[in-house]
Amino acid sequence: MKMERRRKGREGMEKMEKGEMKVDLSGMSLSSFPSTSLNLASITQLDLSNNNLQSIPESLTARLLNLIVLDVHSNQLNSIPNSIGCLSKLKSLDVSGNLLESLPITIENCRALEELNVNFNKLTRLPDTMGFELMNLKILRVNSNKLAFLPFSASHMTNLRILDAHLNCLRSLPDGLENLINLEVLNISQNFQFLQTIPYSIGLLMSLTELDISYNKITVLPDSISCLTKLKKFSAEGNQLVCPPMSVVAKGVEAVRDYMGARMKKAFKSNGRASKSWFGRLVKCGAFDGQMVQQNEGLLAPEYEREYHSFDGTPSRLIGKFSPLRLFSPKRSKRKKEHLRR
Repeated sequence: MKMERRRKGREGMEKMEKGEMKVDLSGMSLSSFPSTSLNLASITQLDLSNNNLQSIPESLTARLLNLIVLDVHSNQLNSIPNSIGCLSKLKSLDVSGNLLESLPITIENCRALEELNVNFNKLTRLPDTMGFELMNLKILRVNSNKLAFLPFSASHMTNLRILDAHLNCLRSLPDGLENLINLEVLNISQNFQFLQTIPYSIGLLMSLTELDISYNKITVLPDSISCLTKLKKFSAEGNQLVCPPMSVVAKGVEAVRDYMGARMKKAFKSNGRASKSWFGRLVKCGAFDGQMVQQNEGLLAPEYEREYHSFDGTPSRLIGKFSPLRLFSPKRSKRKKEHLRR
């Protein structure tokens, strides 16, 4: 067995492809990173998964300057070194299946990061400001943790395609959810008694194709669900839904859209100014039938038309860039002050 591990170690260290060095040391029962004469800066992919690592030396990650993929899933890690922030080229980080209670704030310096997997840990929170910097993130998997909230800054991750936060303790989704205009898959199932409502802004997630809200304590869905025209897969079992009733949900996505759409039209006619702001947003983003709005006796007041005038003709992919959340973020203000001082 030891000889097999040594052989695999040598092979893993020596594998070269197209000028990239891929080091595979997975499944070797390692408790520490082995000594090596390799130039660590030449490694682009490092697999240390399925070992017994309890820590990663700060000095190790600080020297992996060209690393693109780091996989340390299924170890015994209690922390990630602060020097993770030195990995400016890192695109994929998998730290799932460890004992992490937090992530270092320096992770926001990994601005090239496209995929982050922290499933099956003990996280109670994510870094508050990570979303301001991780603008290239496309996949965020945080399921099977103890998260009560996602950070407010998560609404700035406008390139996000997949957000998996099931099996947590989520009380709500972050404000500014509508900024995630490229989100295709949202899984917030199995937050059980903690998650009781879905924000109305979910209707602006125009790219959403899969939505899983099963096994929560949700009783009423927002009418804006009817605006998710690309939604193909919808799961809501395990809730106590009364609107729409589960008998409608059982008929599929189209039945849910029709039911909630009828409620939306009725609400638009009767609720007056209180709901017009959201209707204005839905119309301008193409999520709601503009002709229907015009037919309803001019109920969309001029002030609401002016409110969204700046988005007229703006491609939906650019809307997030003009979000007040982004324009007035603490990070942006800080960078502006630093620029002025120079």
